[in-house]
Amino acid sequence: MSSNAPIDDRTEIADLLIRLARLLDERRWEDAGTVFADDVAVHSPRGGELQGLDKVVGYMRRAEVEGELTQHMTTDVLVDVDGDADRATASANSLVYFHRDGQAPHLTSGLRLTCTAVRTPAGWRIREYRIKLAWTHES
Repeated sequence: MSSNAPIDDRTEIADLLIRLARLLDERRWEDAGTVFADDVAVHSPRGGELQGLDKVVGYMRRAEVEGELTQHMTTDVLVDVDGDADRATASANSLVYFHRDGQAPHLTSGLRLTCTAVRTPAGWRIREYRIKLAWTHES
């Protein structure tokens, strides 16, 4: 972490990753613009290469599995704000539990997340987001 970056910036950027996890778990696709920039690029093992907020939201809607819920646990967040304080990188680990209401998970995945965030008039937003599958376990 850059020791010169204000704590508020680092906290807001770390919060982006946590707010994204909640958005995914709650399927609040209409709120994607509160975490992603309009020109976001997402690189995902499931979705491939997605460019632009509309394409990302469209993919998230299409990827829903009826009756399947998720719980994302985002940990080990590291944030580095660049010297100009309008751009930052962040990384984290994520555990994703796939389950049905009231049942134990039937699939668990470990992910490594990296992103580039930019300061916008609305606050920090993720401009590039990379998801790397580290492992998966089916129950």
